[in-house]
Amino acid sequence: MRDEVRGETRDEQGAPLRPDAQRNRERILEVAMTELTRAADAPLSTIAKKAGVGQGTFYRNFPNREALVLEVYRFEMQQVADTAAQLLSTHAPDRALREWMDRLAQYAMAKAGLADALRKSTSNFGSSLAKLGHGPVTRAITLLLTANEQAGTIRPGVNPDDFVLAIAGLWQIDPHSDWQPRATRLLDLVMDGLRAGASGVGVPGAEAPGEGTPGVGAPGVEAPGAGGLATDETDAGGPGPMVRGTD
Repeated sequence: MRDEVRGETRDEQGAPLRPDAQRNRERILEVAMTELTRAADAPLSTIAKKAGVGQGTFYRNFPNREALVLEVYRFEMQQVADTAAQLLSTHAPDRALREWMDRLAQYAMAKAGLADALRKSTSNFGSSLAKLGHGPVTRAITLLLTANEQAGTIRPGVNPDDFVLAIAGLWQIDPHSDWQPRATRLLDLVMDGLRAGASGVGVPGAEAPGEGTPGVGAPGVEAPGAGGLATDETDAGGPGPMVRGTD
């Protein structure tokens, strides 16, 4: 079980996992991400074997396929959400936002196989996913939007709902096509729209549209090894589900 407040995984009695048990769990999740992305119906026995754990350890952590797939999804979304604060610590707010959008696109395109596994393994796809990753991703978006509004680099009053709707076109792009130019153009247009009416546009340090942040897949931009994210609830035939709304 996951304690979202403390960011800890706990056992059935509510106690934090021992360090070795936590490492086993994270190793299973890493292998599962790779295997499920490659093949939605990857055998659980294969995942356990490649993770180097016994069947007992595996099923103690994940009693069935649905539990594993949902936790992989949540784990990956948390990783991408965490990059928001990291980017803000090393970039100007508008550059941090634009780069985070690139990572989001890369996750969405790279994890099409995981989306298939989610659909096949989850009995109530939409409502189950709405409860996972929603909080971390919404908090990441809020963090980025707030930093930009305070810096005057985006228009005031934009909320996570607005942002999610603005980038929804990502999930209409075929991940097996030459998706990078289309994703870059879409996200540049979204960023231009966010800047419209911003009080700080044009002041020293503000990034001009189309400058400062390389496009998705451009030279010098390395796709994250674990991919970026799919957000909750929308299943429009694209590579991943979609976060909708805030708590």
